[in-house]
Amino acid sequence: MQELYRMIEKKIKDSGYPRAVSGSAVYDDICDQIEGKENGTYVLLSKFEDDVIFEYHLTVLDRDFDLGILTIRTPQGTFEVDFDA
Repeated sequence: MQELYRMIEKKIKDSGYPRAVSGSAVYDDICDQIEGKENGTYVLLSKFEDDVIFEYHLTVLDRDFDLGILTIRTPQGTFEVDFDA
């Protein structure tokens, strides 16, 4: 799992996002939000900090999920992370 967390952190950092971010916190946030959801495509919002919104575009599968796009909205700007690239 540590490798997955590092990959999440790297992709977010590569987008130009200027703040520190925890890959495990992002992963756990997604898991918490999709718990009990039916298979399908969703857009989920999460207020990660007082002034930061994470917008997840993902597909929920039987035992997993596929995060396609993460849009991070901050006062400094909007950062797009394409996890399918």
